[in-house]
Amino acid sequence: MKKMKRGLLVLTLFVAYLVNAQSSALFEQGKQQYKQEKYQEAINNWMKIVDAGEHSAALYFNIGNAYYKMNSIGPSIYFYEKALQLDPNDQEILNNLAFARNATVDSIEPLPQTIFAKWDSELASWLSFEGWAWVTVLSAFGFAILFLSYYFTSYSMRKRLLFAGALIFIFVLFTAFVMSFRTYDRQMNDQPAIVFAESTEVKSDPRMKGETSFMLHEGTKVQILAEDGDWYRIQIADGKDGWMLKDDLREL
Repeated sequence: MKKMKRGLLVLTLFVAYLVNAQSSALFEQGKQQYKQEKYQEAINNWMKIVDAGEHSAALYFNIGNAYYKMNSIGPSIYFYEKALQLDPNDQEILNNLAFARNATVDSIEPLPQTIFAKWDSELASWLSFEGWAWVTVLSAFGFAILFLSYYFTSYSMRKRLLFAGALIFIFVLFTAFVMSFRTYDRQMNDQPAIVFAESTEVKSDPRMKGETSFMLHEGTKVQILAEDGDWYRIQIADGKDGWMLKDDLREL
């Protein structure tokens, strides 16, 4: 039995090595094709890697670049956004995404935010839900240690310092606890998508004969709020919402 398990492990590692080697070869081949301006061929090779279940910011970034060179704005924005999900602070991805967005037809002004909402969004972007949860746990331990040390210490100066440290930890604990719930709620409700249709009508209700509320064009980012059969209820950055055909969108 042990020999069989060992053999399966070796076989699994060998297959993983072959898959990784094949993916690396496809990635490099795609880069050469990109340099030769064979953008569709490069995309085809890179998409084979994606179809094999491998994902990376660099891979999606290169696919986005190739689509941008082909003037396919919707797909380029989609793959830049996919890259950004894996590496949110990469400046090169942010710059290229900004260039692609400038090529879209729709000019949508986001709803104004209060200063507190801006602070909240910026604070939430520092860490993921898991990160804030870890900060909550570590802060609880830190507070417990400092408070117990404060309780059992007789020196007045040390007691003041330990008490001040405990207060800082309780503040961090409360903030991290609140932010972990807020980031979790955002992750659960965040369903972004990119318009892939050259142009599409957003209806007041989910049927073809429904009244057209407004038009959207390729590359615009929307939030999915609900679905009904072949339709998604979507919202754009300025607060407008309506119903779009699922086939006109691609979820991130």
